[in-house]
Amino acid sequence: MSGLTLGPLQVATPVVLAPMAGITNAAYRRLCAEQGAGLYVCEMITSRGVVERDQHTLDMLVFDERETTRSVQLYGTDPVYVGKATEILCAEYGVAHVDLNFGCPVPKVTRKGGGGALPWKRQLLGEILEHAVAAAAPYDVPVTMKTRIGIDEEHQTYLDAGRIAQESGVAAIALHGRTVAQAYSGSADWSAIARLVEHVDIPVLGNGDIWEAADALRMVAETGCAGVVVGRGCLGRPWLFRDLAAAFDGTEVATLPRLGEVAAMMRRHTELLAHHLGEERGCTEFRKHVSWYLKGFAAGGELRRSLAMVSSLAELDALLERLDPDEPFPVSELGAPRGRQGSPRDRVALPEGWLDDTDGTGCGLTEDAVETTGG
Repeated sequence: MSGLTLGPLQVATPVVLAPMAGITNAAYRRLCAEQGAGLYVCEMITSRGVVERDQHTLDMLVFDERETTRSVQLYGTDPVYVGKATEILCAEYGVAHVDLNFGCPVPKVTRKGGGGALPWKRQLLGEILEHAVAAAAPYDVPVTMKTRIGIDEEHQTYLDAGRIAQESGVAAIALHGRTVAQAYSGSADWSAIARLVEHVDIPVLGNGDIWEAADALRMVAETGCAGVVVGRGCLGRPWLFRDLAAAFDGTEVATLPRLGEVAAMMRRHTELLAHHLGEERGCTEFRKHVSWYLKGFAAGGELRRSLAMVSSLAELDALLERLDPDEPFPVSELGAPRGRQGSPRDRVALPEGWLDDTDGTGCGLTEDAVETTGG
C-alpha cells in the first residue's frame, strides 16, 4: 500500500499517532518515529491557549530537533479563536499539519459542547472548519479533523460531519468507530468507517482497536480507509510503528522483544524525556509508562513499584539491571486492549438543550483546558 496524501503533505506510511494527553510529547514522538515512518501528532492543545499565549499551552508546543514534520491537534469551540490559533501555529511554529479534535469523550469537554458533542451543531462545525482551512491556506498547510460516530447510537453525526468536512476544504477525516457514550469501552464499529469511506471523496482514516499491525491491514481491507490512527495500542510498545511500517510495505512482522530489549527501550524513552524536560522531571514523566512496558512480564511487584517511583537515570539503570533480559515477550498480550477502557455511559454530559436542534451555532460555549487520551 502506498503512503498517505494530506493535501500537499506526503506521509510515507499511512499511519498516524493519535494525540494522547501527557503521552505524545516531543520525547515520545521521537521514540516512535525512530521505529518507523508515519505522522506523529503533538498532544492536543486549546485554541484559546494558543491565542492568549497561555504558558502551559506554549510549553506543550515543543518539538524535537529531529522532528521533520510538525503536526498539532487543536481543540476549540469558537471559529474565530480556532482560525487565529491555526494561523499562529503555521506562521510562528512552522507547523505542517493541523488536526481539529471533534472526538474527545471527556465529560468536562462534552458538557461545554466541545469534542465529540460539537458535530451535533452542523453550522458551528462548518464555521470552525472553514476558519481553520482559510487560516492555513496561505501556508499550504492541510487541515484534518477527527471525530466519532456520534454522541450515542440515537444521535449519530459522522456522515454529516464527513460531508461538512469535505465542503469546508478539509484534507482528510479520521473516524474513531465508537460513540461518545461508549468512550473507550466495548468494540469499535469498523463498519461505520466503511460507510464514511463510501460517503465522502476525501481520505478517511480509521481509528479504534488497532492493537497489532495485522489489525491495521485488516481495517484497511475491510473498510477501504486510506490509513489508520493508532492510540492506546502503542502504549509501552513504540516498536508497534516498526511493525506497521513493515506491514504496509508488504512484510508481515510481529516484534516480540525480550525483556532486555524492552528495558533498553524504557531507558531510551527516559533519556529522551530527560533531554527535553530535565532529568528529574523526565524521570517523573516516565513513571506512568512503566506498567505499560512491563504488561504481561513476570517482573515482581516490588521492582515495578520502584520503577514507578524512579527519580534519576542512575537509579533507573540500577533497577533495569534487575530485570531478566532473556525473559520472552508475553505473547498472551498480543491483540489485547491497552490503556483505559472503562464502561459505557448511560448519559453523555451536554449543555442544556444541546440536542434540541442540530443547526445551532452553539453560542456562548466556553473553552477550557482539556485532556483526551486518543485511540
